[in-house]
Amino acid sequence: MELTRDDILKLMQDKAYRPLLLKELIGLFNVSRKERPVFKEMIGDMLEKGLIVKIRGDRYGLPGKMNLITGVLQGHPDGYGFVKSDLEGEADLFVPKRNMMGAMHNDRVVARIESADRGGRLEGRIIRILERFHSRIVGRFERGKNFGFVIPSDRKISHDIYISPKLFNKAKDGDVVVAKIITYPQKTRNPEGEIIKVLGRSSTPGIDTGMIIEEYELPTEFPEDVITEAKALPGEVAESMLKERVDLRTLQTVTIDGERAKDFDDAVSIEKLPDGRFRLWVHIADVSYYVPWGSELDNESYNRGTSVYLPDRVIPMFPERLSNHICSLNPREDRLTLTAEMMFDGNGNRINYKIYESVINSNERMTYTAVKEILEDEDSKIISRYSDLIETFHLMRELCLKLRAKRMGRGSIDFDLPEPEIILDLQSKTINIVRSERNIAHQIIEEFMLAANETIAQHMGNKEIPFIYRVHESPDEDKITEFNEFMEDLGYKFKLNHQQPKTFQRLLNKLEGKTEETLINQLLLRSMKQARYSTENIGHFGLASQHYTHFTSPIRRYPDLIVHRLIKEVSKNRRVKEDRRSMLDAKLKDIAKHSSERERLSMEAEREVVELKKLEFMQDKIGSEYDGVISGVVAFGFFVELEDILVEGLVRVTSMYDDFYRFEERQHRLAGDRTDKVYRLGDKVRVRVDKVDMEKRKIDFILA
Repeated sequence: MELTRDDILKLMQDKAYRPLLLKELIGLFNVSRKERPVFKEMIGDMLEKGLIVKIRGDRYGLPGKMNLITGVLQGHPDGYGFVKSDLEGEADLFVPKRNMMGAMHNDRVVARIESADRGGRLEGRIIRILERFHSRIVGRFERGKNFGFVIPSDRKISHDIYISPKLFNKAKDGDVVVAKIITYPQKTRNPEGEIIKVLGRSSTPGIDTGMIIEEYELPTEFPEDVITEAKALPGEVAESMLKERVDLRTLQTVTIDGERAKDFDDAVSIEKLPDGRFRLWVHIADVSYYVPWGSELDNESYNRGTSVYLPDRVIPMFPERLSNHICSLNPREDRLTLTAEMMFDGNGNRINYKIYESVINSNERMTYTAVKEILEDEDSKIISRYSDLIETFHLMRELCLKLRAKRMGRGSIDFDLPEPEIILDLQSKTINIVRSERNIAHQIIEEFMLAANETIAQHMGNKEIPFIYRVHESPDEDKITEFNEFMEDLGYKFKLNHQQPKTFQRLLNKLEGKTEETLINQLLLRSMKQARYSTENIGHFGLASQHYTHFTSPIRRYPDLIVHRLIKEVSKNRRVKEDRRSMLDAKLKDIAKHSSERERLSMEAEREVVELKKLEFMQDKIGSEYDGVISGVVAFGFFVELEDILVEGLVRVTSMYDDFYRFEERQHRLAGDRTDKVYRLGDKVRVRVDKVDMEKRKIDFILA
């Protein structure tokens, strides 16, 4: 059957289209009797995904044409929520508590727009739940005589879970538990559940990470058939595996990673020619050799989408036998790779390239710290230890700076925001929080990987085959207009153009070294859209790049594995058949969407664990004073980020007794009626820690 869902959507997008019955759609598309089951299945799948809706009279149409929005519900502790539309640029829909219809935080829903207030904010009601996000809830168990409740640790879930006594399963009052949802909430009834796991008491070491893993349903164990398949793979590279591969084992090659890294996706080699040109080799682990389409390992890595990196553990995309051994580019071991060999002139312009299957043997496993000690600190002991590689690292720095200058010249936006590094003891308890370092070694790997990703994207963009790109749309004009107004209030006359990344970069350059630099960087970052995966190459706004993909991390990102497979398919088949292209197009669209969703989920989980580790660190700091910067202003107070440890808390208006403060939203500030005191976004303040609430995941400060 050649009819696709895009054909159906195209018909429904036509201005003349009116909602049709299923039999009318069948007639319109001339669907034969034999093909009808497949067509009905396609319509059902589109309904399930919210691409189309069925209204009264069993007629089908597009949500947007019928005052409906399909999207993900973002819940609020007070019971209301917002539907974030699947369509880019469409406004969020406010849903009052009375109109939630039993929907829970992160459910995919269809909602009807019912009204708009004077400010243009849309209000509506949930009319259908397409997909439940939660199958289980993590929280604190409160045990009563005749029943119990699980209070969700995620405050955006506003329903407590009712537990009948026969389903307590030995849980004690106050335990942190996992409850499986048996019945979902209805308009007037709480959800009901069964306790399936007791995680421990709130004081149990490492329970914070365990809670987030359970909340996000991150898979920590691999199915037996996946482990069996991994065990069957060859542990060493045999000569028989090297047919048609370029042998680069004698080429000087290194990996550069963090101290705690164990999965080495990428290695690099470099030389400078007498005429001033640079030849750069970027070697990436050839995971696709070991993990073919449709294998158990492939299916599991698709489901996971990405490895998840938490402060005290890693949840890998592949079993350790692959991620840390067979595929990892460990030093002094033969490894199968896919190599992008690129030639650059003396100004950092790429003048040609080759992409091929290879075998390497890395000379050294370097760390970012060691390379920095060589290039910036000129540490004599480290230089002596790696004497054979010193010239290589200097060449890497030379090319890195040229590539970076070239990238900045075209308008690439570089948000150099501080990131917290959580220092843990052996019991996974937070003992310190420091700013993570980003040095020349990080820049070297970043620039080389960016160069390889762009090269691959441009190469594959010229081929007649569907592909997965890493894309980043330009920000919404309204958001940038609002940002420009805020900057004008701060005294900056400079205007950003929402379609020109170079204007963003110029602003960041102007801010460099100023007290408000970090805050405005963060505010500007919030105004931008998230990068995602797509089969449509619309470019990458943040990198000011017309062609970009992810090629360099197939051990920990599923789209990179797909990119490797597609490169090989193109190199072995000059022409890809039409039916193969159609199949790939549909498959890659699903992979791009799923991978983007899994990436966002893992990022949220990582952020949640870091926030919990920060809360744990602050528990015994009640009464301590810190310098900080106002990072957000709301009607009920302002948020402050502490300068040294990057912990954020709230100063409530109710704790500011010296005046009555009014919220001036446009100016991002609170202004006193009597004293004329002003607390504005970006202002420095000194605060005292007043309260740390682990259950609500909040910190309260008061002004010192």
